[in-house]
Amino acid sequence: MSALDEQKSAARKEAFARRKLAHAMCIGSEGALLSSLLAGYRGVPLAGYMPIRTEIDPLAAMEEAVAHGLVGVPVIQGAAQPLKFSRWEPDCVLRDGPFGAKVPFEDNFFDPEILIVPLVAFDAHGGRLGYGGGFYDRTLKLLRDKRPTLAIGFAYATQMAECLPLESTDQPLDMMVTELDVLSF
Repeated sequence: MSALDEQKSAARKEAFARRKLAHAMCIGSEGALLSSLLAGYRGVPLAGYMPIRTEIDPLAAMEEAVAHGLVGVPVIQGAAQPLKFSRWEPDCVLRDGPFGAKVPFEDNFFDPEILIVPLVAFDAHGGRLGYGGGFYDRTLKLLRDKRPTLAIGFAYATQMAECLPLESTDQPLDMMVTELDVLSF
């Protein structure tokens, strides 16, 4: 394991602990700022995610967005491959996907222009530390090479880190939304 890999592993461990504590104190309105922000992008195709473990839940904001446009969730195609995004609606039939995330039973893929991005940690400059598979980094690069794509991180405020061990392939966030604040980079 390289020194950078060890630094990332330690940063993830610390951030997971902070996220677990924040998740235990959820009151159910953590997505209010995300909903408000997305209201300004009505009709723009977007992708959220199905929360797993202690991730902050974007589903209420996604449900509101469905009324105004196309909403999807990520579908993992395989290791070292970019994500695809399948159309999602609140009552659609779901199946188990990799890593415990649910995905639509029927794939109806599209390219979103806005991604609500889950994460383990973030910094004040738009840096994002994910789970380590590189799925969102690969996907954001691919989408951004085609056209402007807005990456909105969504996490608990306690997941913010002073400094993250990042590398050149890590795609930056354009905005960060927590239960307390919206940051633009």
